[in-house]
Amino acid sequence: FVPSTLASCFRLYDQLVLLLFESLCDVLLLPIMEFAGKDISSWFDPKTEDILKYVDPLTCCVAYYTPRGRFLHIPPNGPRSDWDSDIGQPWWRDSRYEVGLLSAKTRWMRIINTLTSQEQWMEVCSEETLNEILQRYLRYNSHARSYTWKYNGAVLDMNKTLSENNVPDNDLELEQLRLDRDAFTPAILLHYNDDLTEG
Repeated sequence: FVPSTLASCFRLYDQLVLLLFESLCDVLLLPIMEFAGKDISSWFDPKTEDILKYVDPLTCCVAYYTPRGRFLHIPPNGPRSDWDSDIGQPWWRDSRYEVGLLSAKTRWMRIINTLTSQEQWMEVCSEETLNEILQRYLRYNSHARSYTWKYNGAVLDMNKTLSENNVPDNDLELEQLRLDRDAFTPAILLHYNDDLTEG
């Protein structure tokens, strides 16, 4: 689905709604609207976190690389009297529009409550600690803090990530072997402590 209207842009990319309202009739919104709800990390230099740049072969000047056309807060090539250079902070540097950080890799895990035999599948970021995963798991079990989390019989350190707790991520190997990833998803076992904590 490629949004073709400003309204669909609001639905898919609501973090930039304020920016869209501020610049409602600006034709420079079109490239942003075209990519509403999609990953635009390819527009940015990972080292500088700024828009990619290149040397313009006509002017031999460094310019922003915008293959989909110039967009909001990108200066035009060459000097122009009709462009206000006092825009302040460009939208990609403004924390109001920041959603979060992109994970290096996500992975699936199973959390099995050994008391009730309930199993929950969760997609987690490789950078998340078990405490952060626990916070998200509380929606499925409000007493999850009353459990000891284990993998292969070893108690897990809740301040570490799955990898740091030696919970393997075999996704790439399973893909190479063409094995069903769901059949080999690591399972974390929750053992009830009976410590009378409140939910």
